[in-house]
Amino acid sequence: MVDPAAQGADEVADVVPIGTRGRPGRGSRSASPSSAARSLAPAGGARRPGTPRRPAPVDDALRPAAVGEPAAEPDPVVTTAPVSEESFVDDVPPRAAHEPRATTAPRGAQRIPLEELVSALLDGARQVLGEDWERRAAEMVAALRRRLGGDYEIDVFGLDPQVQEILLAALRPVAEKWFRVEVRGADNIPDEGGALIVANHSGTVPIDAAVTGLAVKDHAHRNLRLLGADLVFDLPFVGQLARKTGATLACNEDAERLLRAGHIAGVWPEGFKGIGKPYSERYKLQRFGRGGFVSAAMRTQVPIVPVSIVGAEEIYPLVGNIPSLARLLGLPYIPITPFFPLLGPLGLIPLPSKWIIEFGEPIRTDAYPADAADDPMLVFNVTDQVRETIQQTLYSLLVDRGHPFL
Repeated sequence: MVDPAAQGADEVADVVPIGTRGRPGRGSRSASPSSAARSLAPAGGARRPGTPRRPAPVDDALRPAAVGEPAAEPDPVVTTAPVSEESFVDDVPPRAAHEPRATTAPRGAQRIPLEELVSALLDGARQVLGEDWERRAAEMVAALRRRLGGDYEIDVFGLDPQVQEILLAALRPVAEKWFRVEVRGADNIPDEGGALIVANHSGTVPIDAAVTGLAVKDHAHRNLRLLGADLVFDLPFVGQLARKTGATLACNEDAERLLRAGHIAGVWPEGFKGIGKPYSERYKLQRFGRGGFVSAAMRTQVPIVPVSIVGAEEIYPLVGNIPSLARLLGLPYIPITPFFPLLGPLGLIPLPSKWIIEFGEPIRTDAYPADAADDPMLVFNVTDQVRETIQQTLYSLLVDRGHPFL
């Protein structure tokens, strides 16, 4: 008969730990287990099969007292009541069944009160649109509502007053806050009747024409009918938008029709030579063409108002050009500025230069005879007079403005 204890001992002796090559311990030559192995052992120590289980230690408080020994006082028993979920929240009334459970913001996040958010939005609208931002916003909404309702008219030249009103409302905060436009001599614009506005052209992109139209609208309360080049109306979307804002071709026929009808027409005789000139030649007027605008004013007997614009030269400083690509695309030039095309779309943001627009004293043409428009020498002399007036005014405005970005 085999002793069970001896049989268990033989089975334990035959068990060899994996990776120890038959040696006790952690693969070393030591007969005692390592500290890592002892830490994995049970608290009471490993019990070999067949060995009797050691009795658990008895607490002195539960051990019966010996004869003649005073009994130990038991420790006070603390009884805990079942803890409910609501007991973790102090002074919070029970949530009704229909009330949504409140969500807590993540740690470190701060919520902006609704009053402060609304106040910040109102302050931003006041800074962008001005103190009368409510009236301007209401006008834009009313124009959009009339537009969607089909209540609008278009004249024979394609002017859409509602589209013009919306675009001017969008341009107004840019001119007032970004360019800080200062308008001088607005009283030289006739209150009624036809007039021809002649201005210098610059800025790589013809933004100066749009800002001049805004100045005429806000200070003289009249619409400026722009006379644009053929390329403007050949471009997709740009040509349609120009028509809707009242622009038309820069030809004598259209100019005379507008002036005889009592409109204010605007012309920039420098053309693409003016807006495409390099930054090193800023505020140096280019050739004014053959004086076609003077002959149109003489035939219609309307005054010529010279306009000098300072500030547009700095919005896109032209430092280079790509003529081969421009010829391929049919454009007068492909501009290279310090930020375009280096910064991509960000380079299209105009720089915040300080603008001054001055409307000079009108040059009368009604004193000339009716056939004066056919005299090339007289037309050239008047053209040179207008050009020289604008050039001298530009020099004085540059001195008054000082630094372009301050």
